[in-house]
Amino acid sequence: MKNTQVVLARRPTGYPVPEDFRVEDVELLEPGVGQALIQNLYISLDAGFRNWMDEGAGDAILPAMPLDEPVMGLVVGRVHKSNNTQLPEGQMVMARLAWQAWSIAKPDDFVVPLDDIGDLPLSYHLGVLGDTGMSGYFGLKDIGQPKPTDTVLISAAGGAVGIVAGQVARILGAKTVVGFASNDEKCARLEAEVGYDKVINYRAGNVSEQLGQACPNGVDVYFDNVGGTLLEVVLDHITHGARIPFCGAVADYNQDSHGPRNLFNIVTNSASLVGFMTHERVDRYGEARDQLTAWLQSGELKAFEQVYEGVEQTGLAFCDLFAGNNFGKTVVRVA
Repeated sequence: MKNTQVVLARRPTGYPVPEDFRVEDVELLEPGVGQALIQNLYISLDAGFRNWMDEGAGDAILPAMPLDEPVMGLVVGRVHKSNNTQLPEGQMVMARLAWQAWSIAKPDDFVVPLDDIGDLPLSYHLGVLGDTGMSGYFGLKDIGQPKPTDTVLISAAGGAVGIVAGQVARILGAKTVVGFASNDEKCARLEAEVGYDKVINYRAGNVSEQLGQACPNGVDVYFDNVGGTLLEVVLDHITHGARIPFCGAVADYNQDSHGPRNLFNIVTNSASLVGFMTHERVDRYGEARDQLTAWLQSGELKAFEQVYEGVEQTGLAFCDLFAGNNFGKTVVRVA
């Protein structure tokens, strides 16, 4: 049998482009001792994985991605063949593996069994019930903690995390929910379909002025997926005691961007900026999934997906994230 893979063909410069990736067919390997062969059914596209595509980018979280090897990513799949008693054949899993049709899961890989799939689409376990949905949940519940008088602002509001975070902020009782998005069409959809009170097109200019009009009493909670110059603008509008759950820094991948030059505003406003990653809360995944599922079933929370067909489309789908061509969670249906 053949295994179709998408490999890292070269190091991206700034935002990725399709030429940074290459599709290859290789022989399907057999699982070794303690390993399991996973048939990947859906691949998740997550902007944060761009961080580990640079030379020497390895850290305590993940190693740097080697050239000419399958790109690391999150998947939902089914155990096809196993030499691991913890992963019986037929078991559904969410795992950090790679952009390919089949993956070998080693004993030390991040693999979470999905024991209760329920009636919701399987792909939701990469989106609203996966790391992206749980980012919105943990970031606001643990760090943002919106109060009934608060204005919550969310960057990349049309992305997978932003769409969930905006809705969770409302569910948790925020008075006003405002977002940033990259074009007028997204802004209109987020207001009409997702329930944002106001969404600002940050590419239209006069961002600080627009933000002042949308948040006349300042920003109490800023759920940040972007960082860079947008964070700099927001720091001029935060209130005393503001909370900033820092989920991502997409702007760092654009070499023309720079970090905020007014970080002292955090000091003068006694604000807090807290970075977080969901995998450090694995012991609470059940809590998050149960609550997110309950909100989905009650209709308080809506899921939005953009689905590409075929593993060959994974590189293009990833690039579309950075081009702003997505709305909601982007996944690739493999099989």
